[in-house]
Amino acid sequence: MSVSNTGIPFLDLITPHVELEQELTKVFQQALRTAGFIGGPMVENFEKAFATFCDAKHSVAVNSGTDALRFALMAAGVKNGDVAVTVPHTFIATTEAISQAGALPEFVDVDERTYNMDPEKLREYLEQKCTKDASGRLISRRSGRPVTAIVPVHLYGQMVDMDAILALAERFNLIVIEDACQAHGAQYFSRKHNRWMTAGSMGKAAAFSFYPGKNLGACGEAGAVTTNDEAIAAQIRMIRDHGQAKKYYHNIEGYNGRLDAIQAGLLHVKLQHLAKWNEQRRERAMEYQRLFESSGNPVNAPYEPSWSRAVFHLYVVRTNDREGMMDFLKNEGIATGIHYPIPLHMQKAYDNLSYAPGDFPVSERVAAEIVSLPMFPQLTADQQAKVAKEVKRFVQSRSSKPVAGEAKDLAVAERMA
Repeated sequence: MSVSNTGIPFLDLITPHVELEQELTKVFQQALRTAGFIGGPMVENFEKAFATFCDAKHSVAVNSGTDALRFALMAAGVKNGDVAVTVPHTFIATTEAISQAGALPEFVDVDERTYNMDPEKLREYLEQKCTKDASGRLISRRSGRPVTAIVPVHLYGQMVDMDAILALAERFNLIVIEDACQAHGAQYFSRKHNRWMTAGSMGKAAAFSFYPGKNLGACGEAGAVTTNDEAIAAQIRMIRDHGQAKKYYHNIEGYNGRLDAIQAGLLHVKLQHLAKWNEQRRERAMEYQRLFESSGNPVNAPYEPSWSRAVFHLYVVRTNDREGMMDFLKNEGIATGIHYPIPLHMQKAYDNLSYAPGDFPVSERVAAEIVSLPMFPQLTADQQAKVAKEVKRFVQSRSSKPVAGEAKDLAVAERMA
C-alpha cells in the first residue's frame, strides 16, 4: 500500500522502493548483464553483510522464512518423531516448519505483557509435563515423544527473555532455534554476558523471513538462517541445494530452497538502510506511547522490558471491543490489522493435536483483543496524532454507552422504578 492523501495505511511498501528505485534497478540490470540469477556474488555478499548485521558468524540465504526455520531445525539435529516446544500465539509458519522437519509441535503459553514465550510456563512444562526415560532423554507425557528443541518466537519485533530460555535449554539438554522472522535488528540485554545481543546470535541457529512487509523485506519471497556453528551453516547450504556437496554430488536428499540472486541483491541494498528504518520505528512507537499517555491510556499499549530494544515490526494494542475499534477506525480512514486472531492450538489444521479451549488462556485472551495499528518508518506525526485521537474517541464513545446486556438491565430497572 502507498500513503494516501485521504487515509492512513497500515503500512507503506511503495515509498521506500521509490526512494531507492535507482539503486534497486541497478541490481536487476547487473543480473541481466551477467546472467547471475542463482547463487553467485550477490547472494554471498548479502549473506556476509546480514551475518555481520546480526552479530553472527554465518548467514545462509534461502527462499523463505518457513524454509529457514525448517532447515535450521533439521541441520541442528531435530529428527523425525521429536518434539519441539513453541507458543500458540504466532503465525502458522512456526509450527509448519516444525512439522515439516518431522517433529511434533507442543505448546507453552505466552507472557501477558510481551506476548512472547513465558519462561515460567516453559519451566513448568519441562518439569511437570515431561519425564525422563532410562537413557536420560526428556519425554513428553502428552505424546510420549522425546523433547529435543525449543523454538522461541521474537514476536512483533521484540526478543524473548533469552537468558531464561537458554538456561532451561542447558539444564534439559535442548536445542534452541530462534524464530526471528519479525525481529531483524532487535536486541536483548543478556545479564549472563553483560551486554546487548542481537536477534539471531543467541540460539543454535535462527530463522529470518524477508517477506515484503517485514522490517527488511524482499520484493518477493526470501529468508535466511544465521548461526555461529560452521557445521550447521554447511549443512543448510546442502539442504537448500538438493543435498549437493558440489554439483551432482548429493550427500543427502535435500530441497530446492535457494534464494534468487536478484532478491539477495535487493536485500543487500535495503540492508544498508535497515538500522535507520528500525530507529524510525522505535521513534514512532515512543510517539504512540506519548500520545496514548496524554490521552489517559485508552488502550493497552505494547510493553517493552528494560532488557529489550524492540524494532516494532508491528505496533499491537489491546481492546475489549476489537471489531468495534477496527470498524470505527476504518470509517475514519485508518487501516488496521490482526496478528493473530486464532491461537494455533485452536486451528482446524491442528485438531489432531487434541488441545482444547482453555489450555493456553493467555494466548486465547490476547488473540481476542489485539489490534495492530499503522506502523512503518514513513508514518508522520500528523498521522499518528490522528490515529491516537480516533482511538481515544472510540474508547470514549464506548465508555459513555452501556453494552447490550447493561442497556437491557437498565431498561428493566427503569420500568420497575
